[in-house]
Amino acid sequence: MDEDMGEAAARVRPGTRPVRTFGALTAGALLAAGAAWLVRGIWEIRLAAAGEPASGPPDQGDGLHRPLNGLEDSYHVVTSVDGGVAFVCALLFLAWLWRVRDNARMLSGRTPKYLGIWVYLGWIVPVVNLWFPRGIVADAFRATAPERRLPRSVNVWWALWLAGMFGGAGIVSRDSPDETIARAYHGIWPLLAADAAVVGAAVAGAVAVRAVSAAQVERIRQGREEDARQGLAGVAGG
Repeated sequence: MDEDMGEAAARVRPGTRPVRTFGALTAGALLAAGAAWLVRGIWEIRLAAAGEPASGPPDQGDGLHRPLNGLEDSYHVVTSVDGGVAFVCALLFLAWLWRVRDNARMLSGRTPKYLGIWVYLGWIVPVVNLWFPRGIVADAFRATAPERRLPRSVNVWWALWLAGMFGGAGIVSRDSPDETIARAYHGIWPLLAADAAVVGAAVAGAVAVRAVSAAQVERIRQGREEDARQGLAGVAGG
């Protein structure tokens, strides 16, 4: 009931937009991405257990590629599905991040710490991509609920995201599926460590999204109640 009141408040208080449903969709997309990466890790374990064929890795060098066996071919399918899920997840997360940033600005009455362009470029510009995305989330939460501590899930999410990124085999890996298959045959542990970091980041990210969204829903609800009290006071005074 409180959340429904909060969502209704977004229509009462100019500039704020509903976040509960959008936050739930984003959190769900993050969990789906985590599940997809878990499946990827399982396939890499299967590749390592099967061992490299006598014909060598799929990429033979000098532009030569041998035919894939059934397990290798299915890994290509898994990575394609992973990529699609990750793309949808990224779109939803960026849209959610823009929304909570704008809501925080309207609720607090202050200019956000980070320019809007960094919602997108903050993920790809070297150096600043080490802290800007986390900073945007943290700034939105602190502007929304300045009296509350930043949820621990935000820091866990970001630490695991960086671990996956620096692992060289996570969601931002530049290796082709064939190169990843060769790595699974000859050294699976770095792959699994990066996959575990991505899965953990997805779960922690989902928790963080729900926490920030809930804080904004609560703040909007409080604003609606305050507006209602002021309206009643005005009627009584009149």
